[in-house]
Amino acid sequence: MSRVVHFELVAKDPERAIEFYEKTFGWWFKKWDGPMDYWLVMTGKEDQHGIDGGMSKGEPKPGTSVNTIDVDNIDRFIKKIEDAGGKITRTKSAVPGVGWLAYFEDTEGNQFGMMQPDQNAK
Repeated sequence: MSRVVHFELVAKDPERAIEFYEKTFGWWFKKWDGPMDYWLVMTGKEDQHGIDGGMSKGEPKPGTSVNTIDVDNIDRFIKKIEDAGGKITRTKSAVPGVGWLAYFEDTEGNQFGMMQPDQNAK
C-alpha cells in the first residue's frame, strides 16, 4: 500500500505562512539551499508519527488536495487558527467512531483538515 510521505504548501507570502504555522502548530521551517525559494517543513520529531513537507513561493491553487493534521484538542486549534489569521471552512463535525474533523484555510489560501481522535465521537 502506498502512503503519503510528504506534503507541499504554496505561499504567496512565505514569511506570513511560516509565522502562521509556527504560531498555530509549533512547526519549524528551514530554507533550502537550492536554486529556488523553498523551505523544508518539519511537523514533529523524527520518531513521532506523521509526515514532513515543503513550502514554495508562488500562487496557491486551493482545492487540489487536503492533508489532515492530527490535533489533541480541536476546539483549541480552531481558536488558534482564527487568532493567527486563518479561517475555518468546515465547522467541527463528528466522524462517528473516529474523531472530530474540521477544515481550515491558512493565510495563503491553502486548505487543511484537522482531526482530533475520539472513538466516542457521534
